[in-house]
Order: sequence, then C-alpha cells, then structure tokens
Amino acid sequence: MIPNKIVFIGAASAAFGPRVIGEACRKTDIAGSTLVLVDIDESALEVMTRWAKKVNTGYGNPLTIESTPDRLQALSGANFVIVSIAVERNELWKLDWEIPLKYGIKQVLGENGGPGGLSHSLRNIPIVLGIAKDMERLCPDALMMIYTNPENRITMAVERYSEIQAVGLCPGWGDGIVAAATGVPQDDIILVNGGLNHFGWLLDMRRKSTGEDLYPAFRKAAAQAPPDRLPLGRHLLERYGYFPRPSDDHVGEYIGYAWQYCGLEGYDFEAADRVRAEQWAGVLAIANGEEEFVPKTGNEAAQHGIGEPCRPGLEVIAGIANGTPTYIPSMNIVNNGLISNLPDWAVVEVPGVAGPDKLRGVQIGPLPKGIAALCRIQVGIQDLCVDAAVLGSRELALQAMLADPVVQDAEAGEKCLDELLSVHAPYLPQFNQ
Repeated sequence: MIPNKIVFIGAASAAFGPRVIGEACRKTDIAGSTLVLVDIDESALEVMTRWAKKVNTGYGNPLTIESTPDRLQALSGANFVIVSIAVERNELWKLDWEIPLKYGIKQVLGENGGPGGLSHSLRNIPIVLGIAKDMERLCPDALMMIYTNPENRITMAVERYSEIQAVGLCPGWGDGIVAAATGVPQDDIILVNGGLNHFGWLLDMRRKSTGEDLYPAFRKAAAQAPPDRLPLGRHLLERYGYFPRPSDDHVGEYIGYAWQYCGLEGYDFEAADRVRAEQWAGVLAIANGEEEFVPKTGNEAAQHGIGEPCRPGLEVIAGIANGTPTYIPSMNIVNNGLISNLPDWAVVEVPGVAGPDKLRGVQIGPLPKGIAALCRIQVGIQDLCVDAAVLGSRELALQAMLADPVVQDAEAGEKCLDELLSVHAPYLPQFNQ
C-alpha cells in the first residue's frame, strides 16, 4: 500500500476520538500511513496525542502520529479527511430539545429531524462546509468522511456546495437486532439497507451460510416481543412491511406520532456527561502513564471503546488505499438512481463498495411505495434545510420547519424557529448578516 495521509478533525472527543484512533492503529492494512489529529481544544488535543502515541506503540507502531490545532496545516496533501465535530454538542442540543417542547412540539430526540434537527443543521453545516472549502485548495482529491450529525443534511451540503467528494458513514446497529430476534449468529447475517440516514429500512435479511430468508422468523419474533421492545419499529414493520433502523428514538425523529410509542423523555444528557467523564479519565490515565495500554482485539477491543461506530470509515480508507473492493454495509451518498423512486440529487443510505474507483453505491431499485412516501417528505425537508443553512435564509428555514411532520401547529413552529435562531445567534453568523 502507498502510505496515505489521514486527517482526523475533532480528534480530542472523549467518546469518538479513541474509537477512531484505536481502530486505525490496529488496522494492519493501512499500516505505514500518517494520522494527523486536529482539534481546536489544544489542551485536550495534547492529551489525546499522548494517548494515541501510546496506543500506536502498543500495536507495534503501524502509523506515524502527528497533531496540530491548525487544520490548514493538517489538510495540505491529505488523502482522507475524517470529520467528527460539533459546536458545544450536548449543551446546545439540550436547548434544541427543550425549546420546541415549550411550544408543544413533540419531538422524541431533537438531533437529526424535527425542529432540533433543523437547528443542529443550521449550526453544523457551515462549519463542515468551511472544511470542504479548505480541502478544495489544499487536498482537492481527498475524500471527506462525515460522522457529524445530521449526517444526511451535512453530506448533501458538501456535495451541493463544494467540489469535494463526501460520504456519510453510520453503522446503524441492524444485525444485532436481527440476531437477537432470530437466534442466528450475528456474523452469519447479511442485510440490505435502503433509505436515509437514521431512517433506513431493512429491505432484505438473509443467513450468509445458507441464503435463508430471515424475515419470516423476524416477523414472528417481532409479533411476540414484549410491548416495550422497540414499539415504534414493530409498528412500522406491521404497517409498512419492513423494519426500520437504527433505533426507535432515531427513526422517531421523522415520524409525527412517534412520541406515542417512544415517549418524551429525550436524550439522557446527564448520563452522557458521566460516561464522557469516565472515558476521558481513562484516556488521561494512559496518556499520563498511570495505566499501561494493553492491545485488544475483536470483541474485547469493542468493549474498551475501540472500533464501532468508526469502523466503516477505516474500511473505506483501506479499500480505496489498497485498491481492494471492500463491501460497506451502509454509506450516505448522492442517489443518482441508486434508489429509483427518490430524487437523483438526494443523499441516500445504501450499501456500497470502496475500492479502486473510490466509492460506488449498490443499486437498490425502488423502495416500497409507503416507505418511499415517508422518505420523500424528509428529502424535501433536507433540501430546504441545506439551502437555509448555507444562505442564512429564515424563509427557507421556516418552510423546512412547517413541512416537518413533527410540527403540528404553524404558529408554534414559527415561534419555535425564531427562539432557536435567537438563542443560537452566536453560532449562526449567516443569519446575522
């Protein structure tokens, strides 16, 4: 393999940083590459860099580890750019959750769809698009791999408003659910997923070893499941014939009545903060030499925070860098006919192949009519949202808000939008011009 330069922007994240870095260090088919860690939090970046070098040493020094807070310095000559950034993610997300609820808008998560997803997009799209513009000058042939949410909308923005090729990557947790329901080992299951990010649908599920259709057994198990076991997913399976992924709270962001199944508890921010603090303490202990890093593989690595959900990105890099066709179960790319009854310009989630020709999506054909109808609504909202975020257009943002099935009251939707724009004004310069 020709050594590649991989830039990881947002590397000092306590949760996601170690997953990417650990997986990169233990992935032998990208050995010899340079991994450049980038983050604007210089003190956290310094700690993460020391942690990364100890992990790299633990795996036999397969990579050259570098770091800088200056993304321009990092991007020069890059081959791959991993983007996982957010503006004060949980603090602002909590406002995206609380403000709509105050106006009676019943969203179940507020991250990728509904008013919260709109607000999240308006903040994050300009930042990621800025990285893409820097890439146009410094590494125009590099592939941007997006892990920042709302992934579908951000990928659409980069593809529409820059010359950079981008892919959104999200594993989606499908085979584990099928394994639990059918009793078939997880590594003997192959799924075909089609739709949108966090609103994909398991169009086919089979046993790898025999080709057996697992849907009959899955439907039987779903019908017998306890009432509190993925109630929204089982409802949609019954009504539309196929099971959605990845989880009820994510899927519910796109369904107006989802709160009836998922409740209105929202994201557990306090628990997330505790977990992040614990993860950072573990990083700090190894970085400071208080604990020794012991290399881990397989399931043990995953249990220690290495691997998922970043594995698809490293698989993409290895497939392209080595020129070896590599199946990627789920990627978010421009449609161009992959799903025949969604617009060609939409960003869709489908299986794909990474290899000598970079990325190629697998053609799904048409979605079932009911599922296509649900997805087309979201594609239209994403279209409005992307242009609103780039142009700083309140008019387009309001149209996106009122088109959303989660919003049932026009006056509440407009008041909600104006408060979100006001509260987040420091992070929305495009609306302040």
